[in-house]
Amino acid sequence: MKLLHKDIEKDNAGQVTLIPEEPEDMWHTYNLLQMGDSLRASTIRKVQTESSTGSVGSNRVRTTLTISVETIDFDTQACQLRVKGTNIQENEYVKMGAYHTIELELNRKFTLAKKVWDSVVLDRIEQACDAAQKADVAAVVMQEGLANIVLVTPAMTLLRAKVEVTIPRKRRGSCAQHDRALERFYDAVVQGILRHINFDVVKCVLVGSPGFVKEQFCNYMFQQAVRSDNKLLLENRPKFMQVHSSSGHKYSLKEILSDPTVTSRLSETKAAGEVKALEDFYKMLQHEPDRAFYGVAHVERANEAMAIDVLLISDELFRHQDIATRNRYVRLVDGVRENGGSVRIFSSLHVSGEQLNQLSGVAAVLRFPIADLSDSESGSSSDEE
Repeated sequence: MKLLHKDIEKDNAGQVTLIPEEPEDMWHTYNLLQMGDSLRASTIRKVQTESSTGSVGSNRVRTTLTISVETIDFDTQACQLRVKGTNIQENEYVKMGAYHTIELELNRKFTLAKKVWDSVVLDRIEQACDAAQKADVAAVVMQEGLANIVLVTPAMTLLRAKVEVTIPRKRRGSCAQHDRALERFYDAVVQGILRHINFDVVKCVLVGSPGFVKEQFCNYMFQQAVRSDNKLLLENRPKFMQVHSSSGHKYSLKEILSDPTVTSRLSETKAAGEVKALEDFYKMLQHEPDRAFYGVAHVERANEAMAIDVLLISDELFRHQDIATRNRYVRLVDGVRENGGSVRIFSSLHVSGEQLNQLSGVAAVLRFPIADLSDSESGSSSDEE
């Protein structure tokens, strides 16, 4: 993401102009947008024209519209963002108040205006525009006959390819069918890696599987690379790292990223940091439950006592349509930072973010123990959202 212009007043009202440069920037933009915002961008509009003879025709014209945002639709697979709203500025093709859907495009600027730019949104812009944070990782999670090729970016986990090949069982005295099917499977995974992994960007490729599948696959891949003189694979061989996983399904990515050897290798990536923070929370919950809270009401109480060391919060909570509810989470984040705690905002498109959402989307590791609040909270359980 490139920041072209930023004009925010002392009352936190104002606008920014940005250019999304890659698909992941659409995810950041999705997290910036809220109902009631003003969005100005280039778009295509179908316009009806009437000729002097009275015949009516239609053609598509490119124009720049400013709409008041009403609905936001994000396609996670295609990383496409569509924003629907009413036109709020004079335009020769679109009447005031008419509905229009803008599909934001890569490398085309847009201007976003808000009545209030809070700290969480401003942090998101800083993160999106900081190229140093994009320490990307790829992973191949596999078992015999199944492989998922995944890109792990700072903001989301993207499934790029799923390879499925039926592998016949070994028969006594004949393994030919089994071996041929296994070769077809390995070949398909290698082709998926070459097609979907950009080695100029990716710093590490994790290959995870149960048993010896990962070793057998890597041996096969590099033997084939030597035979075919595939310089791309041979030059990037040091980037491949083998690690155990319990299955070849995508959910096993979490345990791969939790592996201590992987964590040390990926210490610069946001994804590994999120996983480690969640692991630390679970350990604390198991061994010192009075220092691990979850649920917004409990965590707010802990913040009032200035007890929060690390706040874990899902970005999904900041997309809440109710402004008062959203502001509640923003106040919590600001309060923890003011009290010297650290804040980790988890992406709901990461496996760790999905797990945090199962714990209400907000949790905290405390500096010192606080007695269980369940009794005092029984009357305010309706606050938990």
